[in-house]
Amino acid sequence: MKKTVVITGADRGLGLALVREFLIKDYLVFAGQYMSEWGELGELKKEYEESLCLLPLDVSKDSSVQAAVCMVKEKADSLDMLINNAGIAGGAGDIYELGDLNKGLAMFNTNSLGPLRMVHAFLPLLERGEGKRLCFVSSEAGSISVCHRTDGFVYPMSKTALNMAVRLLFEELYPKGYSFRLFHPGWVKSYMTGTKSTEGKFEPEESAASASKFFTENLMQEDVLRMYDNEFTVWPF
Repeated sequence: MKKTVVITGADRGLGLALVREFLIKDYLVFAGQYMSEWGELGELKKEYEESLCLLPLDVSKDSSVQAAVCMVKEKADSLDMLINNAGIAGGAGDIYELGDLNKGLAMFNTNSLGPLRMVHAFLPLLERGEGKRLCFVSSEAGSISVCHRTDGFVYPMSKTALNMAVRLLFEELYPKGYSFRLFHPGWVKSYMTGTKSTEGKFEPEESAASASKFFTENLMQEDVLRMYDNEFTVWPF
C-alpha cells in the first residue's frame, strides 16, 4: 500500500515541486489546489492519474479544510504525512510607512492559523497512519534571535506565530508518537507575492529536493524540535 501525504499550497513554486518529489517517491499525493487557473497540477494529474488527487483547498477557511478531509477519506483510510506549505507574503512597510495593518490579518489567517486548521482537521486520519509526521514550511523571517529586518512587519510576525504553534503542537503530540519537521526553504524564487520572483538564491525544485529528503528521513534526535534549512543547517527560532 502506498504511503499517503497531503501538501497544501501545491499550485506552483515550492508546493508544486514537492508534489513532484513525492510522486517520484511513489506516494499517494493529495495536492491542495487554491488557484485552479494555474494548469500545472492538472497536467501533472494526466501523468499520475492514480497517484495524484487534487483537493480544492483554502487553508484560511474552516469549511474548505473540512471538505478536503472528506475528499481524502474517499481515497484513503489513513494519512502518513501532512505538509503545511501554503503561505502568502507582502504587507506592511517600515514603521514610517506602515500602511493598513488590517490587510495583514489575512496573512496571519493563512500562514499561522491555516496549519493549525489542517492539523486539527486531519488528526483522525493521521492517528490511523503509520507515519504520523507533521511538516511545516516556515522561514528565517520568523526567527526572533537572528532577526535583521527593519520592515515588512506582518509576514515575519506570521512566521514567528507559526513557529510557536509548531512548538505547542510538538509538546502535545510528540509524546503520542508524532514526529515534526520545521523547514526554512532558503531564499527561493517563489510566487508568494503573486508572480514568480526574479530574485532569490534557489529555484523551487532545489528547495523541494532538500525538503523531501528532510521530511521523509528519520532524525537521530526526534525528541528535539529544530528548524533546518535546505542546506541542513540548524536555524534558531
